Amino acid sequence: MSSGVILAIAIGIVVVLAIVLLATTSARRDRDAALGVLSRETKQRDTAGGAGLDAVAPSGVEPATGKEIEKAAVLERTGGGTVAIPARAAPPSVSGPIDPETYGQTRRQFLNRGVVGLMVVSITGFSATMIAFLWPSVSAGFGAKINAGTVSDVEKLLLTKQPFYNPVGRFYINHYPTDAGTLAKAKKVYSPALLNGMQAGYVALYQRCVHLGCRVPWCVSSQWFECPCHGSKYNRVGEKKGGPAPRGLDRFAVTVSGGSITVDTGVIYVGPPIGTNTSGQGQDGPHCA
Repeated sequence: MSSGVILAIAIGIVVVLAIVLLATTSARRDRDAALGVLSRETKQRDTAGGAGLDAVAPSGVEPATGKEIEKAAVLERTGGGTVAIPARAAPPSVSGPIDPETYGQTRRQFLNRGVVGLMVVSITGFSATMIAFLWPSVSAGFGAKINAGTVSDVEKLLLTKQPFYNPVGRFYINHYPTDAGTLAKAKKVYSPALLNGMQAGYVALYQRCVHLGCRVPWCVSSQWFECPCHGSKYNRVGEKKGGPAPRGLDRFAVTVSGGSITVDTGVIYVGPPIGTNTSGQGQDGPHCA
């Protein structure tokens, strides 16, 4: 699994957790409002001041017993007397939850909802940006299919024993031998997507050295690609010939149609392993690096 997919999965998990946190917080507030639960500050003030429901009852009045209440009820019903039970003030009734439209929202609710909402918006925006970065829609430039030019334009430069270079696509186009023996060797090493261009006589090589990423220039004297950074050397079709490079030059698929050459830079094919020599081309002169 690639790092991009892992990152996308992690972002999705964070977004889901943020949504769950927001839903849980809202549900708890609604439940507390429905049940009329006192806030922590209210309870602390009541405890500190010694106040409570019992504090509002009149002092010095003894509560009536069950027998006294029954006797008073009988006297009241038979007309034999009046209720001789001392009156006791009823405790204050507990009011139900106040309609939110009556008092709006508290400062704490406003801050909590603002923080959670800002977090959700930020995570959503960041996730959308990362997804757009991981799956870009490339229509031009490096990463897209590039029209390198006509066959005649490419051939004019190749006749000077120099590869055709495209700075936008960051690749070189060079000849590839089309004899049966060379193509038979190539079929054992290269991907079918690359063989289409090789059968047409062309190979597109990524300019980046596979050792440490330096741009590999063309050496006219040796007719090889030679990296000036650490001395890695590749023949004209990008197969490794020397230096610390772990393989040949990476490459792109080539399509020749209607007299035009198109190179697909959206997929980079890994270069051939060390020891590959399908073209049989040797060094023509002194090295440049």
